[in-house]
Amino acid sequence: MLLNSNSGYSGGCASFCSSKDNIVNGSCSGVACCQAPVPKGLKKLELEFGIISNKDNDTLPCGEAFIVEQNSYVFSSSDLSNTNNTKRQYRPVVLEWSIDGSCEEAKETTAYACRENTYCYNSSNGIGYRCNCSKGFEGNPYLQGPNGCQDIDECSTRNPCTHKCVNTKGSFQCRCPAGMSGDGLREGSGCNGVGTLVIAIVTGLALLVLLFILGFWTHWLVKKRKLAKTRQRYFMQNGGLLLKQQMFSERSQLHIFTSNELDKATNNFSDDNIVGRGGFGTVYKGILSNQVVVAIKKAQRVDQTQMEQLVNELIILSQANHKNVVQILGCCLETEVSLLVYEFITNGALFHHLHNTLVPMSWEKRLNIAVETASALAYLHLAANIPIIHRDIKSSNILLDKNFTAKVSDFGASRPIQYNQTHVTTLVQGTIGYMDPEYFQTSQLTKKSDVYSFGVVLIELLTRKKPIMDGVMEDVRSLPLQFSMLFHKNKLLDIVDPEVAEEAGMRHVETIAKLALRCLRLKGEERPRMIEVAIELEGLRRLMQQHFILKSESLLQDSWYHEEMSIDTPPSLHLGDGGIARDESMEIMLFPPKSC
Repeated sequence: MLLNSNSGYSGGCASFCSSKDNIVNGSCSGVACCQAPVPKGLKKLELEFGIISNKDNDTLPCGEAFIVEQNSYVFSSSDLSNTNNTKRQYRPVVLEWSIDGSCEEAKETTAYACRENTYCYNSSNGIGYRCNCSKGFEGNPYLQGPNGCQDIDECSTRNPCTHKCVNTKGSFQCRCPAGMSGDGLREGSGCNGVGTLVIAIVTGLALLVLLFILGFWTHWLVKKRKLAKTRQRYFMQNGGLLLKQQMFSERSQLHIFTSNELDKATNNFSDDNIVGRGGFGTVYKGILSNQVVVAIKKAQRVDQTQMEQLVNELIILSQANHKNVVQILGCCLETEVSLLVYEFITNGALFHHLHNTLVPMSWEKRLNIAVETASALAYLHLAANIPIIHRDIKSSNILLDKNFTAKVSDFGASRPIQYNQTHVTTLVQGTIGYMDPEYFQTSQLTKKSDVYSFGVVLIELLTRKKPIMDGVMEDVRSLPLQFSMLFHKNKLLDIVDPEVAEEAGMRHVETIAKLALRCLRLKGEERPRMIEVAIELEGLRRLMQQHFILKSESLLQDSWYHEEMSIDTPPSLHLGDGGIARDESMEIMLFPPKSC
């Protein structure tokens, strides 16, 4: 019988046994053994045990009542005859306890017993409350600090994740590798998607691409720096520092281009842009960023001892102010060979119009070209800041614009000469057929060397034949020699271009021929000066223009040349001291400034 604290009846049970044979081991359901549950909410418990009747006292000498944990005791018939109490003291008893009050009431007081990382729950027997560690924590919920509820490291204890486990306060996270998805739990969906091998391959490829880009960028940077140093070295080797000093002192407007500018202008010096080749370099057509069309001459390698000379020539040519001299716009010195930039002349070279086409070319045009070329050379010899000997006058170096205005070009072989100098001793350079034979033999370059070369060009204009003629005997291939022989045999008609003979008339042709032969004399001292040649040609042009006017009006019939004309000077000119014509209007025409 169970009695509560008020000595009231709380519960009980009764067992009966008429014979040992009726006892069933393991069963405590009323045969020799009975059990009663302890009611909830009891604060005090008393047990009373009594025997109703014992007829077989010897067989079952005693009985007993005890408290034991539910499901912890298994009845056996031997317990009825066992008078030894050793087993009884080991029967487990569970005492359920709780703290007075409810969770709601206790939380409002300072006596609340639950500590950090815990939760409160009311006792199941209806009296008091108890504390427990929150999920993910373990320890004593009634203690503070290290002995209280501490975080459970699920990752190190049981690791419930298939891949990566990250412990968090009171919990944990399972993370899947990149490219995979899922809850990551061993008992869940795990991680699905792209496998580790694929991720490794993709990551490896990404690293390879990154390394390639980094390597390429490093290579490009090193190459760029190396190129910059190379360009600076070439600039210094090609006289760049000296050129800058000269430009500053002379206040030159010469522009110094970068190699990148000229590479873009010529499409990296494509062969498609080549417009000419010569002994002193290759000429390319280029278009600058401002859409200005230019001619860029890629010179041959210049000896270091000639750097100062090259710089001086660049400065001199940049200051040349004559409409019949090709204007130099600038240069580039940061390449292995110097690059010179000139104005682009659209109509090609005189050589092409004379020898590579059958298109008629009037004598009026040819005479204008001769006058303009002579005027340019006279300017270079006398009127330039420092006299210049061209040294390579030939029809391929006389360019023509769209109006057939002559432009002397290609100063790669040119040499400056002081006013008080008579000659410059130098290595022989020039073009066979145009070269002064005296210069060829003595290596002494003079202004008269240009006069000789111009004489050859004058004969080209008269005959439309090359200086070294094709299809003739070896000993008479030289045009000057053949022309001289036929002139002295009074057979000029055999070599003069019929178009010229018909348009100009033979007397005019003979006058031009005499002037050309004077220019071609073997001794330089016997040749006229370039200024004299220019003045005489200008006079002949004026007479020719007058002749055309008179002829068109039919006032003269094949008799335009009435007065005797000396070989040295046309009749319309008068000579001053030294035999040089003094005509101010003609001097202005000989040295016209280039138009802006």
